[in-house]
Amino acid sequence: MNVRAAASANQPAAGRPSRQINVVLRSMEQTAPAAAPLPASDIQESAGNSSAKASAGSPLFAEIQKDLDPMVGMENVKTLVYEIYALLHVSQLRSDAGLAGGSHVYHMIFKGNPGTGKTTIARIVAKLFQKMGVLQKGHLVEVERADLVGEYIGHTAQKTRDLVKKALGGVLFVDEAYSLARGGEKDFGKEAIDTLVKAMEDHKNQFVLILAGYPEEIETFLMTNPGLPSRFPIQIDFPDYSVDQLIQIAELMARERDYTLMPQAVLKLRQHLAQEKEESYFSFSNARYVRNVIEKAFRHQAVRLLNQYATGSPGKHELMSIRAEDLKWDV
Repeated sequence: MNVRAAASANQPAAGRPSRQINVVLRSMEQTAPAAAPLPASDIQESAGNSSAKASAGSPLFAEIQKDLDPMVGMENVKTLVYEIYALLHVSQLRSDAGLAGGSHVYHMIFKGNPGTGKTTIARIVAKLFQKMGVLQKGHLVEVERADLVGEYIGHTAQKTRDLVKKALGGVLFVDEAYSLARGGEKDFGKEAIDTLVKAMEDHKNQFVLILAGYPEEIETFLMTNPGLPSRFPIQIDFPDYSVDQLIQIAELMARERDYTLMPQAVLKLRQHLAQEKEESYFSFSNARYVRNVIEKAFRHQAVRLLNQYATGSPGKHELMSIRAEDLKWDV
């Protein structure tokens, strides 16, 4: 889900964060030898145009930032996306200068609860890699356990290989990836993991694999195979939204549809979200939950207006107003 909010007034217009960038990407020399390298020469070859040679004043990252800026919070994520861009850009400059560009692996782990923007960021990352010439297509293939795991021996490997083939040139995004390791030694989920690891070797530089899921479960999953952590040097935490951020998201969702949350509606929603976050740690779905509440409010407002104005027409203000009575949730 693409959750948007107005960019802050103090956001730099030049297309990069104001604070110092702390590059956290690790080169292949710092990771296990099994990780898939990405030579700078491959970046130049794949690009086939000037997009990978963007100058410091190029609008290339500005286009990516246009997608990032409206997203509420996620400052650590936005910084890391810029770091990836900076690394790719400088690698190209080094290559142009006849220097060793270095080799890097871009497979990632996204750790966060549902509704924290993981899928949206995966799409933005895919777009960045495509524009920088790392990925040929830049599309996103989103899968979960049921898409990868088969019903008999050999079925899982074939299903997984087919999905990898579909993702070539783009990003393969595996949601709730930890579920692949839950069934024990006889479960076919382990076969899916092994097939994915082999695909990372067989198709180096041809796709990026992103594994996503709950933070604790993902950590446990990575411990099931000693070689997994080194294959995913980029690990991003997606924290839960605060109540204030969720209210900001709700107001934006309403504004995008020409609705306005009235003050009493905002107060009622704030109290409910605070309670929901406290009582439903794992089941609470963050922005996804807010979206569902707001969509319900639109329907409830429509019913209320039809009942109140059976013989007339409400004015523009009433048509736009979401009141406290329009906010309802299952108890």
